[in-house]
Amino acid sequence: MIGPSSDAAELIAHLETLRSEENVASMARFGIVTGGALGISNPDIRAVARLAKKDHLRAMQLWRSDIREARLLALYTAEPKRLTTEEARHWADDFNSWEIVDCAADLFVEARLDELIWEFAADEREFVRRTAFAMIAGGAVHRKKEPDATILAWLPLIEAHSGDTRNFVRKAVNWALRNIGKRNLACHAPALALAKILAESPDKTARWIGRDAVRELAGEKLWARLR
Repeated sequence: MIGPSSDAAELIAHLETLRSEENVASMARFGIVTGGALGISNPDIRAVARLAKKDHLRAMQLWRSDIREARLLALYTAEPKRLTTEEARHWADDFNSWEIVDCAADLFVEARLDELIWEFAADEREFVRRTAFAMIAGGAVHRKKEPDATILAWLPLIEAHSGDTRNFVRKAVNWALRNIGKRNLACHAPALALAKILAESPDKTARWIGRDAVRELAGEKLWARLR
């Protein structure tokens, strides 16, 4: 039986028992990198994480396994208050799949590693840059007590990288813009204004990001909720 005292090797051995080749094939259809994947669903990995509890040192060991599910387990069981910028940078060097990135972004936001948003946005690697915008998207939602000025300060990054044509970046940039706009009334107007600017851009990618964001942010349903 796995639990808080289980070491990394024991947890990996348990994950191996949950392997599903059928799920691996299914994951590939969603654009998930399946090299080193066991085909375990995220809810099932979270269930293992609840049993294993937080253990920062063990999370570092799990990450080094190169197994997709062990890395997700590492992200779920790392201790945000102990996570350093250097450790986050080291993990980012290994990012190669969107669902790992999005899970890591939630952890980095919880760890309050906001300085990495600017650093990761400037990075040319597709999945590292996606991390920056996934962090913005997560921060806009989860940092409810954060001053709106902090959230709005990320809008120039969205504008600056709205022309990145790479699939996993453009979708994250769009996601970040929409989440800022949905945060509250104070954030809605500046986000919608930027969305409208991008919607008229001569750049095809920026135009797609802007039009999609306008479609959601200008909707009556959202406006009614924010009021």
